[in-house]
Amino acid sequence: MNFERARMTAYVRIVTLLSRITGVFAALLFASCIAVTAHLVFERSVMGRAVIWQIEYITFAVIAATFIGSPYVLLTRGHVSVDVIPHYLGPRGRYWLALAAAVLALVFCLMILWYSFEWWWDVWDSGEVKNSVWAPKLWVPYLSLPVGFGLLVLQYVADIWCLATGRAIPFGAAAAEASIEAKASGHGT
Repeated sequence: MNFERARMTAYVRIVTLLSRITGVFAALLFASCIAVTAHLVFERSVMGRAVIWQIEYITFAVIAATFIGSPYVLLTRGHVSVDVIPHYLGPRGRYWLALAAAVLALVFCLMILWYSFEWWWDVWDSGEVKNSVWAPKLWVPYLSLPVGFGLLVLQYVADIWCLATGRAIPFGAAAAEASIEAKASGHGT
């Protein structure tokens, strides 16, 4: 039993690290979008040239940042949530509501992971390219869906385990702070 707990604690630490890395990666993608947008404006306005790849890159990078950065958003509980119902529930009700919401979200993410992997595989297998002058291979930007949802699934499993073992507090800003610290340190809250 103690060995299993140690393995799950190690799992949570690794997933927490991966989620933080995805947050940094997403931020870098957004920063690259800013740089490419500046380049686009310079090329079009100052140099008078047509833009070929910039708009597609920005579109693909923003989408990739959204999906790949989603585990970090879940880790920090940065997503938009309505906490009216949890506010009126007691601690036990909040726990069960948080657990049910996390399990339903996990099931949803598993379904999206499955279908996005099939979609990505079809594009990979066919070698399909974007019908544009730049013509990037579509498997590259489409890969952000299965990668992002795969990592999001791992984060949900870690969150559910932390919630079930009392390492995470359901709902609220204080809960988010305590949850991140508990996951990072491997200790209960």
